[in-house]
Amino acid sequence: MAELDRGGCCPPMDLFRSEPMQLLQLIIPIESAHLTVSYLGDLGLLQFKDLNTDKSPFQRTYATQIKRCGEMARKLRFFKEQMLKADVLPAHSTTVVDVNIDDLEVKLAEIEAELTEMNANGEKLQRSYNELVEYKLVLQKAGEFFHTAQSRAVEQQRENESRQLSGESLEAPLLQDQELLGDSSKQVKLGFLAGLVPREKSMAFERILFRATRGNVFLRQVAVEDPVTDPVSGQKTEKNVFVVFYAAEKAKSKILKICDAFGANRYPFAEEVGKQTQMITEVSGRLLELKTTIDAGLLHRGNLLQTIGAQFEQWNLLVRNEKSIYHTLNMLSLDVTKKCLVAEGWSPVFATKQIHDALQRAATDSNSQVSAIVQVLHSRELPPTYFRTNKVTSSFQGIIDSYGVAKYQEANPTVYTVVTFPFLFAVMFGDWGHGICLLLAALYFIIREKKLSSKKLDDITEMTFGGRYVIFLMALFSIYTGFIYNEFFSVPFEIFGPSAYECRDLSCKDATTAGLIKARRTYPFGVDPVWHGSRSELPFLNSLKMKMSIILGVAQMNLGIVMSFFNAIFFKNRVNIWFQFIPQIIFLNSLFGYLSLLIIVKWCTGSQADLYHILIYMFLSPTDDLGENQLFAGQRNLQITLLLLAAISVPWMLIPKPFILKKQHENRHGGDSYAPLQTSAESLQVESNHDSHGHEEFEFSEVFVHQLIHTIEFVLGAVSNTASYLRLWALSLAHSELSTVFYEKVLLLAWGYNNVIILIIGLLVFIFATVGVLLVMETLSAFLHALRLHWVEFQNKFYEGDGYKFHPFSFLLIEDEDE
Repeated sequence: MAELDRGGCCPPMDLFRSEPMQLLQLIIPIESAHLTVSYLGDLGLLQFKDLNTDKSPFQRTYATQIKRCGEMARKLRFFKEQMLKADVLPAHSTTVVDVNIDDLEVKLAEIEAELTEMNANGEKLQRSYNELVEYKLVLQKAGEFFHTAQSRAVEQQRENESRQLSGESLEAPLLQDQELLGDSSKQVKLGFLAGLVPREKSMAFERILFRATRGNVFLRQVAVEDPVTDPVSGQKTEKNVFVVFYAAEKAKSKILKICDAFGANRYPFAEEVGKQTQMITEVSGRLLELKTTIDAGLLHRGNLLQTIGAQFEQWNLLVRNEKSIYHTLNMLSLDVTKKCLVAEGWSPVFATKQIHDALQRAATDSNSQVSAIVQVLHSRELPPTYFRTNKVTSSFQGIIDSYGVAKYQEANPTVYTVVTFPFLFAVMFGDWGHGICLLLAALYFIIREKKLSSKKLDDITEMTFGGRYVIFLMALFSIYTGFIYNEFFSVPFEIFGPSAYECRDLSCKDATTAGLIKARRTYPFGVDPVWHGSRSELPFLNSLKMKMSIILGVAQMNLGIVMSFFNAIFFKNRVNIWFQFIPQIIFLNSLFGYLSLLIIVKWCTGSQADLYHILIYMFLSPTDDLGENQLFAGQRNLQITLLLLAAISVPWMLIPKPFILKKQHENRHGGDSYAPLQTSAESLQVESNHDSHGHEEFEFSEVFVHQLIHTIEFVLGAVSNTASYLRLWALSLAHSELSTVFYEKVLLLAWGYNNVIILIIGLLVFIFATVGVLLVMETLSAFLHALRLHWVEFQNKFYEGDGYKFHPFSFLLIEDEDE
């Protein structure tokens, strides 16, 4: 909701809980109802409830006005189509048009009639012009047939004269070209038809003519060099000029039907050369006249479309707003006097004064004698959820809302997701070279955000542009983790100084730790370059990533449980505090929190203890001596204590809560037929968090089974979710190895040939592989895995996500939806 976002930075607490909401009832005089809804649409902070759900759209009060607005919208769509065909772009204007909707309706009708008439006349003129163009081609090409025949006839006559034959008239030379070959006493007057046929159909046209007339026709064709515009379809088509000769009227009728079937356009044609020349002159003159008329019509039409385009956006906005106003008015109900409209809707508490001011302005501007009355209603209905976000946090809020909208006043994961999401992505994508590439892409969208936000983008570009700040933070964290991993396109660098280790002799070249001696002070930041690479089956860097994944996973799961504690405190749900938060935090940290502690202690002490052995035998033989795997004094007793606490926490989660909920239900409803009406937001939320048993018969078996499922889900989930965080290590390893393969097997291999062409090819392959695989596919893969870790492993500890969004009536929102 763009109009609800704030340009500045939001304090974190603005996101932690949704805005307090209130249900308002408005009693609006009918004479000021339209202006009141219009001002509230400008404000965009009131979500109207539909009070006429029992009525169909056609039975509502303002159905006629909506129909009128729909008709005006249709006319505007027609204008837009005509402008697009003419390459006329609507002008973007910020000025507010002061036009009455009734006057606009009349004006649009007049413009539509004028434009429709222009289009009809233009189509007729264009069709006549195309017909004349074809006619001129027929006269020219068919005239060549007769001219050629006349030349042959002259030659034939001269040959006959030389043989002392009688001369004959040359008025019909093409016909006599065939007749001279026969007996003069049996000459027949032949008819002919001329026209154009599509070239792709010319062969079939010729065959059908031959078969239909049993060969009693003579057909001549010649191809037209350039495609011509067909008068009927208006499409550019390659055609042939044809002349077909026939001897009988019966054959003529067949030829006419065949011409119609093949889309062949026929034109009148005179046999005499003089008439042909005269007709060409007349057609050419007519073409010039039509061309002038068509150009004048197009100029006039273009000017009209320019006039429409100058005001199109304003008209479209006015019609869209009017239609939305009447749609909203149809959600209001008439009071018994039919002089007032009653509206109900949700609004944030902070917007109360702004709503009152809008109502007062509407009453003043509409000259209403009575202003609207506002009162707050108390309802058991769950209010909508509304978070005030800005252009940075809105993308992260969208990620959370894709999973599920937070329930009213529920703790919002977005507060932590702003940091944890790009960080977990960076753990999998850590390479400061690739991070810089992502940063440049994000900066491009951020720098050009004003221009790009006003343009129509394709789906992928629009999605990338919407998440530009998410990509920006992911890039920054990737650069940070890349410095920690000491990887630049998989290559380690001594950025912060030389390595602290040196080889004692040549034998330590391929070793991991053996043969290395510390020669300098510890590398100041990140991993020492000497630990990078595949020196053994599990290099130090990969071991670091694996253990770090466990620590990060346990920390984020603990954060999720703490968020459930915040929810329980906010809603004053003591049952969840004692029988959900406490046993969950004990169980998780007795096992996996302890494992994280062992990892940190091992890092700090440099011990060679086997953590797998410690964790496994903590369950199998908790009382056995740890021996060389002991990391600190009292470790065995601590493990026994933690194991007992983990065992106790499971029945602690399972058994007490159903009995306590049953007791609370009996205390609330024992012996009472009616429960007192609770009006506070607190009672609303407590009731909504009691598994909807407040007004229903309490089924102890259902509650117990429900709690059993939750307990099993948490216990098994604690194990599976911890293992799931190892994807951080796996994706980071895959990213590093792919980057190493592209660097060593493509770039370095091409470099080794000492050939410029091979080097250029290798460099291009390296660039395309890096961009296509590492910067696109790997980015998407790491993004999706980070998304899963937040949706499943983190949010399932506390987040219900069964609320619904606050959708206020706003003209800006309507515009976004229309686009």
